[in-house]
Amino acid sequence: MESTSQALPFQELVAAEGHLIDSHIMERIFDTVVEFGGRFEVEEFHIGRTNADPSRLRLKVEAPTREAMEKMLSALLGLGCTPVEAGDAETELVEADRCAPENFYSTTNHRTYVRLGGEWILVENQRMDAMIVVADGRAICRRLRDLKAGDRVVVGMRGIRVVPEFKERDRLAFAFMSNGISSERQVETAVRETAQLVRQTLARGEKVVAVAGPVVVHTGGGPALARLIRAGYIQAVLSGNALGVHDVEAALYGTSLGVRLSDGRQEEHGHRNHMRAINAVYRAGGIRRAVETGRLRSGILYECVRAGVPFVLGGSLRDDGPLPETITDMNEAQDAYAAALRGAGLVLCLGSMLHSIAVGNMLPSWVKLICVDINPAVVTKVSDRGTGQAIGVVTDVGLFLEQLARALVPA
Repeated sequence: MESTSQALPFQELVAAEGHLIDSHIMERIFDTVVEFGGRFEVEEFHIGRTNADPSRLRLKVEAPTREAMEKMLSALLGLGCTPVEAGDAETELVEADRCAPENFYSTTNHRTYVRLGGEWILVENQRMDAMIVVADGRAICRRLRDLKAGDRVVVGMRGIRVVPEFKERDRLAFAFMSNGISSERQVETAVRETAQLVRQTLARGEKVVAVAGPVVVHTGGGPALARLIRAGYIQAVLSGNALGVHDVEAALYGTSLGVRLSDGRQEEHGHRNHMRAINAVYRAGGIRRAVETGRLRSGILYECVRAGVPFVLGGSLRDDGPLPETITDMNEAQDAYAAALRGAGLVLCLGSMLHSIAVGNMLPSWVKLICVDINPAVVTKVSDRGTGQAIGVVTDVGLFLEQLARALVPA
């Protein structure tokens, strides 16, 4: 868009690169400029002709005020637009622990570079809502609570390059991914292609992580998840106290929330079974000791212990017990989740809105996330994270897991 009227007082040249048309990024760039009362002029545009050939855009943007320009550049940065004459990133000193400079740059979950000494440096440990700490030629994402006095933190928006994940160009490779949220009639396709993603992830040497809620046990999906762990398809399990409690309850008493998993009937006095399960674990000295002593002989956590697969149970206010292994300090639980997610290439979120959203906030945007839930609102919330990262499947979690286990571990 080029206007014949007088130019606005604040101008900037920005550039972007990637599959800008396929992912509708270019139109979002244009809309963002207009949203802040600005104007734009396309100075150069090269259309990528193959999957490996990105499109390139060079754009002159104008804004009526300095404040509008700064806000516009901030929004454009998240869409992959970098000022052409950016120079090096600016940094300021942290004066006290957990206190960032006022103008700190807050990260996205997209791959990010900062310019230091004229070179673009890849930011490590990428995650959203963090600061970028620069030291010894490296740039590292660090949470606010982890900042220390003397750290140098990137401020402003100059010398920063964000590279959003773009929508898959090969639409025939994974059909259900291009559909966003899958309905139940597409479950078989979603399962088949999820199984292929699992195999590809492991072949690349990356981890597959399961984030599971207690509904996995309630819907009868526990044995299927246990089978996947036993066969080596899951490298970490992240959840809360409830999954552990009901997994142990199912293993010891055949019930979940007092309901018999065999026939769906209420067990007499079954309401106390989850407390009996917690008590049994305490008497054994913990989940690992319960497995080692033979008190616990089946289930999700049993297979984790047997296979050496780490599991993390994050506590909450409503927890009964909780189990000895449940981490009740939220900062410690976050750290344990983050440690388990290192090296992940695929995350399966299975019937847990709370933990799925928490994990999504910790992941860089290039890690695939598949969210399975019977509630479309949960799937939508988790899937609203970008064009290519999260895929939603609306279905019964137990059904999905049983089919996935059959696809990966044939009987």
